[in-house]
Amino acid sequence: MEDVTRGSTREALPGGPHEPAALDGPAALDALVGRGGVAVLSGAGLSTESGIPDYRGPTGRARRAEPMTYQRFVASHEARRRYWARSHVGWRQIGLARPNAGHRAVAALERHGLVSGIVTQNVDGLHQAAGADRVIELHGGLDRVACLSCRARTSRAELDRRLREANPGWEATSDMINPDGDAVLTDEQVAGFRVVDCTACGGLLKPDVVFFGENVPRPRVEECFAVVESARALLVLGSSLAIRSGLRFVERAAARGVPIAIVNQGPTGGDADAALLVDAPLGATLTALARRLGAQ
Repeated sequence: MEDVTRGSTREALPGGPHEPAALDGPAALDALVGRGGVAVLSGAGLSTESGIPDYRGPTGRARRAEPMTYQRFVASHEARRRYWARSHVGWRQIGLARPNAGHRAVAALERHGLVSGIVTQNVDGLHQAAGADRVIELHGGLDRVACLSCRARTSRAELDRRLREANPGWEATSDMINPDGDAVLTDEQVAGFRVVDCTACGGLLKPDVVFFGENVPRPRVEECFAVVESARALLVLGSSLAIRSGLRFVERAAARGVPIAIVNQGPTGGDADAALLVDAPLGATLTALARRLGAQ
């Protein structure tokens, strides 16, 4: 397919120690990625072709309820009931999602020795399912559950089984499911849902993800910065970069002179720092890139 660029290739591509020569369109993307040492920063837009809607892109829909915060979750049984009922429904979609062509292309580029590390803002585990190895889950993963007391971690599949046993006959559906697995349900649908606790100590269970109002562990953030700082280029995939969580890595790359390419549908908060902007569907764009570079 033909890549569509928003504006021209920027002057951040004029052949410095880390940078390829200035080119246009697919050739510029090939030059940036083809030298290897590429760090990938991925967001929700990469997973939309797997059936998981994003927040702000073409498939995104505004939330009809406030997201759960860590503070409300630990303070209120009713808040936990609402969260787990909604997440129990949402997990059906997230858990069944499969890697799409974009995830497979990134994994192929990694196997080909061109991608040195992947920082993902997503919690769906689809990079790993596609075969990528060097993945840092910035916000954690929905496929794991952690006890807030004894810190034991168990699989989400096991929790799903326990919740089904604890709620025989309970059924709810939703046409509003967010990338974090939060399904929009009515109060009537949530009423009566039973929450289960840790089997080891009876403590509160929480998905192994970073909630609003909670900080990403500092060692994880530093690991992500190290991946970006050691890269020859940063490739941003499917992220609007609308919040600091992802934008800080783009800003760090720009400050270190690491050239940045952004492949996303729609503008992003990092466009001003990007050497190359590609506005196109990610699956086809990344598949074509991997083929041109001999990775597929």
